[in-house]
Amino acid sequence: EITDAEFDRLYRQLQELEETFPELIIASSPTQKVGAPPSTGFLQVRHRIPMLSLSNAMSDDDLDRWGERLGRGLALSPAQVEQLKFVCELKIDGLSIALTYRQGRLAEGATRGNGEIGENVTLNLKTIASLPQELKATGAQKFPDLLEVRGEVYLPVSSFEELNRALQEQGQPVFANPRNAASGSLRQKDPRVTARRKLSCFAYFAYLSDDVVKEPVTHEATLEMLEALGFPVNPHRKVVCGLEEVKQFCLDWYERRHHLDYQTDGVVVKLDDRSLWDALGTTAHSPRWAIAFKYPPDEEETLVESIEFDVGRTGAVTPVACLSPVRLAGTTVKRATLHNFEQIRRLDVRVKDTVVVRKAGEIIPEVLRVVLEKRPADATPTREPAECPVCASPLERSGAEVVLRCPNDACPAQMQRRLEHWVSRDAMDIEGLGTVAVGNLLSAGIVRDPADLYLLDEETLTALERMGSKSAQKVLINIQASKNRPLGSVIYALGIRHVGSQMADLLAEHYTSLKDLIAAPASELDTLEGVGPAISQAVREYFARPENLAVIDRLAAAGVNIEHLEKPSRLALPQTLEGKTLVLTGTLSSLERSAAEKLIKAHGGKATSSVSKKTDYVVAGTNPGSKVDRARELGITVIDEAQFKDLLDGRS
Repeated sequence: EITDAEFDRLYRQLQELEETFPELIIASSPTQKVGAPPSTGFLQVRHRIPMLSLSNAMSDDDLDRWGERLGRGLALSPAQVEQLKFVCELKIDGLSIALTYRQGRLAEGATRGNGEIGENVTLNLKTIASLPQELKATGAQKFPDLLEVRGEVYLPVSSFEELNRALQEQGQPVFANPRNAASGSLRQKDPRVTARRKLSCFAYFAYLSDDVVKEPVTHEATLEMLEALGFPVNPHRKVVCGLEEVKQFCLDWYERRHHLDYQTDGVVVKLDDRSLWDALGTTAHSPRWAIAFKYPPDEEETLVESIEFDVGRTGAVTPVACLSPVRLAGTTVKRATLHNFEQIRRLDVRVKDTVVVRKAGEIIPEVLRVVLEKRPADATPTREPAECPVCASPLERSGAEVVLRCPNDACPAQMQRRLEHWVSRDAMDIEGLGTVAVGNLLSAGIVRDPADLYLLDEETLTALERMGSKSAQKVLINIQASKNRPLGSVIYALGIRHVGSQMADLLAEHYTSLKDLIAAPASELDTLEGVGPAISQAVREYFARPENLAVIDRLAAAGVNIEHLEKPSRLALPQTLEGKTLVLTGTLSSLERSAAEKLIKAHGGKATSSVSKKTDYVVAGTNPGSKVDRARELGITVIDEAQFKDLLDGRS
């Protein structure tokens, strides 16, 4: 109902009132509670050690006041407080979890719940690939009989975007932000659904319950221990001295955080010396030795100049607010989604309205609310379109769907989006055919469907605007290469409604050719794991249309692979990176990120997204970002693109 920022402001006001009038504090006050009541849909778990929340600092002044409280609690002068060591960690915007390991094996995993009792989500947590189900033995490292690890489950930005694209294609409501998506994904009744969501996790603390392994004396040592045991630990952390260095760390990451593949809305600051934790203790709500510095929300007011309706490749019509340019989360925003017409009605958005815009999950610009007191007298309600804004076909709404759709497959907008989808990286990966080139091909009447792309020649391409001979030759080479894409890529490229890239790969695993899939009866599709009735129906409807089958026949005649290709043996390439872990950062001039990662794996190496002590090399392209800084802090070798290719070839 309200934003996080509004909630935080109200919460701070309540805290100030209770500090001034402590006699008014009641047991049901939000300041006396942690988290939310556990769901009744899962078995309940009582936490052996309560999972507390963190107090918030919204400014440098709040950090100074926290420093004063530390001084009083530890009987230190301000100068002595400035000599204390703190660990600064990025605050991950996800879902807190508690993990219990017995004799080195994951025994139980639970959500925070109300801090005392959480939900048992062990099976769902076991689907998170980065989370160890057995602890790693390294040298003389011993396992404690009982180890409790606290962490944060989150949904990477890339996975969030993929999930929302799939939901939008299915006509379902999208998630507002990665945190909501992570929470919903972890609470799925079917762990297979959770597995498909590609959740990740960072561990940030551990409790040891025996004397076999001595508890680390510092927080940084605890994090290093967790890394040694195989847990993913956020590499973007730093031990600093004094609150001035804490403030500098928070400032350094204010802009840099927008380049990460996960959401962070602040910095968690903890005293490094764990003996001081016991001396300071906790309140009923939060520890006194830690605080969360929260960044101001990226929300801005701007003007709605017009409302347009975009038509997607499946005919879905999405309203978009065209805005006076505004700076949000490090980028300039001119357009913001309104999702569907039900959202327009709920917000009552009108042209000429002043609106509050934010980046949902710091990713997708959206209109949050209308500033009604600034509404001009001549702002009229937005009317739902009756016709497609591109081809003028009457729009339709299917069943309980809130999405309006254009039913005309020949709609120029749908044709454009379908071709853009066909050539996209996750589909047929035809580099050089971007939005402009595809639009030029369509407007010139040269192509109408994907099969036409395979009839192109250099003369036709060079006649297009901004397409020289060299560019045309590269496009033709890429078109030729796309004929040998895996069957899963071809199925995904067809643009069947509800069939995302993962579902396409699943179908390709079960059918040896596109012809087999076309012939598969609905009763057979329904029995496949992960294929629900909506997907089965969409597949059958797609292949029941003669015009789609005609395109597939023409693709096959042009030499496009519609069979299941045998994957080459892993040993077909020299294993020059055997046992090596590499991290890619920045832009490589000759390779896409996904292609470089595939090369690493094909040569026996491991490609990860974060830099840690286990990283062997960081490959830095242009505009590499903070991963290079972290590598240098840890003494990890940073190499350029040419050196990376030398590694692949075994020349280094």
